[in-house]
Amino acid sequence: MKRYAAMAFFVGASAFIGLIAYEGLGALLTALAAAGWGLLAVAGFHLIPLAVDSLGLSVLLQRPVRPERVLRARWVGESVNNLLPVAQLGGPMVMARFLVRGGCAPADAGAAVIVSTTQQMLTQALFAFAGIVLLALHANDPRLLWALLIGSALFGLNAFWFYRLQRRGGLFVRLARLLNKVSSGREWLDFGGSAEALDQAVIAAYQKPLAAIMSFLLNLAGWIIGTGEVWLALQFLGHPVSLVDALMLESLGQAIRGIAFAIPAALGVQEGGYVLLGSLIGIPAPIALALSLTKRARDLALGIPGLIYWQIAEGRWLRRSPVTQLSVPEN
Repeated sequence: MKRYAAMAFFVGASAFIGLIAYEGLGALLTALAAAGWGLLAVAGFHLIPLAVDSLGLSVLLQRPVRPERVLRARWVGESVNNLLPVAQLGGPMVMARFLVRGGCAPADAGAAVIVSTTQQMLTQALFAFAGIVLLALHANDPRLLWALLIGSALFGLNAFWFYRLQRRGGLFVRLARLLNKVSSGREWLDFGGSAEALDQAVIAAYQKPLAAIMSFLLNLAGWIIGTGEVWLALQFLGHPVSLVDALMLESLGQAIRGIAFAIPAALGVQEGGYVLLGSLIGIPAPIALALSLTKRARDLALGIPGLIYWQIAEGRWLRRSPVTQLSVPEN
């Protein structure tokens, strides 16, 4: 697994470096310099969809948890997914761990994170299809349209299949048995309590349709609000676009990133996607590359403090006794 991750990173990094070299580092730096302090404004704007996503997680919890605790869990989980080679799996586990330390029962925390993550996958697929409709109005090459349509459809079907397995029950019991066989008995599902309890909590979460629908709508709203990031970044980069074009870029950029989940941070793939999509609406390649790097700067600006905070919190938890860790909520 480590060898595969290293190979995927090498491929992505090579594509990233090659694309920058081909388009010219000077033009890219000029575009970023024009944005200036606007890069911080883009990072700050991301706190809005992050807060909306945390609300989507909050409504699924069996017992109310203070909003700032859920926001911290969501922030750290996103930081882990964006900056560490965990194939989008480490972030949910860290989120559940933070919720448990915030006073949630382990199974309830695990179930809320799993259902919220599933809702995010489903809404991302829906968001991508909205972008594909907009792309159809711009694209001259149907091969690009079909490639994105097939990739997004497979992503959406995978999300729906994962949802159906959860509703059927017994998924995490089977998964725990499989993982324990290949991990020398290590308990991989401790973040959500026992596998049986986790299965029951997930089913119970889906049996509250109002909460599930609210989570779905809030996650979809989070994706749509993220359009403002692209619109704002291109304003600062000196190439303003309409909100419709920003929606197309954001939805399909996120879709490309989701399809390329095996490559850490979709390195190189995200950049190539923005260059290709930008060319359809008249955005020069250096500006499209600068847009991608603006998003990566945002990931670093919010993600590095998130990882540091995670390690500080882990240090505090390790200094506590096991009884205290489970009984005292984290402030």
